[in-house]
Amino acid sequence: MTSRRDFLRQSSLAMTAAWLASRNALAQTSASQTAAPTPAPAAAQTAPPANTNPAVQPNPNLLQQLEAAAANETIKTTKLTDTIFLLQGVGGNIVCQIGPDGKLIIDSGMAAGTPHLLDALGKLDPHPIRLLVNTHWHPDHTDGNAALHLAGAFIIAQDNTRIRLAAPQYMAVYDLHINAAPDAALPQDTFPDTETLWVNNDEESLMHTPDAHTDSDIFIQFHKGNVIHTGDLWFNGMYPLIDLSSGGTINGMIRGVDQVLALADDQTKIVPGHGPLGEKTALQTYRTMLVTVADRVEKLKAQGETVEQAIAARPTADLDAVWAKGPIKPDTFVALVYDSL
Repeated sequence: MTSRRDFLRQSSLAMTAAWLASRNALAQTSASQTAAPTPAPAAAQTAPPANTNPAVQPNPNLLQQLEAAAANETIKTTKLTDTIFLLQGVGGNIVCQIGPDGKLIIDSGMAAGTPHLLDALGKLDPHPIRLLVNTHWHPDHTDGNAALHLAGAFIIAQDNTRIRLAAPQYMAVYDLHINAAPDAALPQDTFPDTETLWVNNDEESLMHTPDAHTDSDIFIQFHKGNVIHTGDLWFNGMYPLIDLSSGGTINGMIRGVDQVLALADDQTKIVPGHGPLGEKTALQTYRTMLVTVADRVEKLKAQGETVEQAIAARPTADLDAVWAKGPIKPDTFVALVYDSL
């Protein structure tokens, strides 16, 4: 019988090998991508499912809180290379590449913060906004899509990002109902697995990581710039959210992190979805935490412990001083891992 660890190791190595072996084939034509069948994610949830997670963090007003904070945010800009910049405010981390082809932006943050974002982008160089890439569908990464599209951005994302944005969604962990996004916020081009862009004298590889933080996650590698944006595969310095309502799993998170680690070197600048800029060593430390918690919770579950009993066993007790600094509480993280195994 194959253990979770063996399955994870085998599948991760297989996915990474396939990715590395096929990198030159990533530049598929739009026509071939369009002709490919679109994988459908779990059906959009218009009503909450039965919630068996005893450690949910209900916050049905979360979006309103984020919008209020974003309206008064200050964007912090960090230069990563001569052409690539990290912009941090309310919501997910944003990356902008500048150059003669125009600005390529990764994620759009909250709509209420768009005036601040546009101001920060305008200070980088005079070229217009041309492309916007979404790392996944969550509002803290896509709420500004419509405004950036109206400012000139052509939006690209994984298939499931458009599918989920186009329909009402429900995030059980927060008891949060999310309305369908307006048409202007929907990606104009989507892909199932991989996409390659050549923009501003660099090659950008977009890689789907199935069933990770959600079912729509991608990471983006700037080859010449040696920068990778992980999206929400990585919450740097904190326990991550695994969105079970959107097909997220702990094993998928670990596999996605393994794909990023296989492509990074010691000089790669790695941008997490949330938290400070990082590098390979920090991402490896995060991966160790994920595997440690997964192994401990899996053992408890295999012994017949309920999710309540697994939480009571405090499998993250020795890790909390380092990792319990973000919005996801230790009990919630244990329950999410348990339910995704």
